[in-house]
Amino acid sequence: MGGKRGWSSLYENHTPVCMIFIQPFSVPLSPINVGNLNESDMANYRTILVVDDNPAILTAVRICLAGEFDKVLTLDSPDTLLTVLAQEEVDVILLDMNFTQGVNSGQDGLLWLRAIHKKHPAIPVVLVTAYADIKLAVRGLKMGAADFVTKPWDNQELIRVLKDAIDAGRKVVSLEQVETEHVHKVVERCHGNISRAAELLGITRQTLYAKMKKL
Repeated sequence: MGGKRGWSSLYENHTPVCMIFIQPFSVPLSPINVGNLNESDMANYRTILVVDDNPAILTAVRICLAGEFDKVLTLDSPDTLLTVLAQEEVDVILLDMNFTQGVNSGQDGLLWLRAIHKKHPAIPVVLVTAYADIKLAVRGLKMGAADFVTKPWDNQELIRVLKDAIDAGRKVVSLEQVETEHVHKVVERCHGNISRAAELLGITRQTLYAKMKKL
């Protein structure tokens, strides 16, 4: 990360996600335990695993989620991800889509999403992507991701998405309901732009209109 950068937001020209003082460090698998919260408050949202190769992102997420989850695990590389999942009971995974320096295709994230679903199909995965990569994130939804968030994110929206992913994963839903929720997410991310949403979903506007009647 280099030397001190002082107080700064994670993304310039945007509302700060978290204000943190960045020092050089590496981030191994490291839990944050919250001991002063009421046990019933933490009953439904126990453990989250965050995988991102940016130490500043990991620090910000740990700070923001420490009061929402009993344990926040972080990995700065996905290489040991499956090993961790074999050792820990994880409720949800927040997974970045790029881990190869200089490559932003998102293929890393899709590869690991596939690997997670093969070994642990019941664990919901929320993808992290840049705003310009929504099409890629929609591809991730088609491959089974529970949802996605775009950088920079709103803290409360991030918390909502993660908890909704956990809650949805605990429900038994029909394939029709899964498809309906998928369409709703894409239309919402496209801010109501039907043409754009239909393009991302790979269907016609007419078909999308028909599906939206079910929302």
